[in-house]
Amino acid sequence: MTGQRWVVAALKASLVLLFGLLLLFQTMSLPGQFAYMAQESPDVAFLRWPATIITIFWVLCVQVVIICIWQLLTLVQKDRIFSSTSMRWVNLVLGAIGAAWLVLVGVFLYIGINATDPGIPLVLALMVAVGAVVGLVVVVMRALLKQATTLRTDMEAVI
Repeated sequence: MTGQRWVVAALKASLVLLFGLLLLFQTMSLPGQFAYMAQESPDVAFLRWPATIITIFWVLCVQVVIICIWQLLTLVQKDRIFSSTSMRWVNLVLGAIGAAWLVLVGVFLYIGINATDPGIPLVLALMVAVGAVVGLVVVVMRALLKQATTLRTDMEAVI
């Protein structure tokens, strides 16, 4: 149990650091980067705001996942991970991953239709595939959590 406490504490500290860095990235780096790109390449300046909004949305989805992981870690600390409460947080993770993936598919289709170079569409296709795999892994993990929760509830009823 002591080892678990250290791991949970280290993971929570890492999540705080990651969340803070993403917040800086979201508020300072992304808007500045796309403003600079619009200034340097006026022919694609019309993409400044859509690209800024989409990338900030993706960062927001990651932040939602971080908050959900924090809540799940809190449930682990309280030995309540096998409860219906945990399913709500896992469902929120799935929703964030699904929303980010759908927007990524839209970006992939838009760029794929308008691209003259196959490089960026191939990278986006890889990202779409990775996003789908991550989402499906979370679906499987959710099913395992649901099964374990049912088994624990049944065991508690027997005891």
